[in-house]
Amino acid sequence: MTGDLGVAVQSRFLAIGATSSFASADVGAVATQALTNVSYGPRALDLLAAGTTATRTLDVLLQSDVLQDRRQAAVVDVQGRVAVHTGSGCAGYAGHVTGPGFSCQGNMLVSHDVVHQMATVMSDEGSALPERMLAALLAGQEAGGDARGQQSASLLVARQDGGYGGLSDRLVDLRVDDHATPILELQRLLGLHRLYFDKPDEDAMLPLGPLVDEIAQRLVRLSHVPASTSEDAVWDALDQWSGRENLEERMTRRGHVDPTVLACLRRTDEVGEGH
Repeated sequence: MTGDLGVAVQSRFLAIGATSSFASADVGAVATQALTNVSYGPRALDLLAAGTTATRTLDVLLQSDVLQDRRQAAVVDVQGRVAVHTGSGCAGYAGHVTGPGFSCQGNMLVSHDVVHQMATVMSDEGSALPERMLAALLAGQEAGGDARGQQSASLLVARQDGGYGGLSDRLVDLRVDDHATPILELQRLLGLHRLYFDKPDEDAMLPLGPLVDEIAQRLVRLSHVPASTSEDAVWDALDQWSGRENLEERMTRRGHVDPTVLACLRRTDEVGEGH
């Protein structure tokens, strides 16, 4: 188990991720929708961090909200307990389906089938959380999605030390603020995120030695001339090139090369364009 916590959302609303999605590693995740109450996010995370259960946290939020009938919100705590509320005043078809460690909910939907299809995807734990949540959004859209259409989507996943350089908990934080097909665009961005920021498989790392001449020649053609042909100098030049190409998170083991970095180097050299 990764312990990942996250929120994925799509709506015909500008920059939906800026107002609806909240998550903190080892704490919980919160989604606030319908007549969104942005204060739910930070307040819920504070309560969860203090040890309050998901159910009690949602109760506290609703008890202080005179417009609770128009709110929709879900809370998942670090133990995977789920609490969800769909107010009776939420517009259009509005409802939710929960399962082990997740909630799928929506309002202004074409039908209940939207959240049902999303929950079916979320119940299959065969893929990583970011991909599974995106697949759930796609399944919901294929079932009709938001009755008003599409505009924005976001994907937020928190993991302890999972962010860039291991210095934050933002494993994935991607937003598509205004787009004709925001879920598909979000899927494309996640692919780029995996390329740039995924840590390499240490067991798949290649020793630099047999590749040193090839890599040195390619770097020379790309104007990254190593200081010498020694393995250390070629690795340093490759490290500099990788930094320019935003692949530095993959340069984790001196004297070894991530196959993804090598493939990008070859492609850039041979095609003459970025990866």
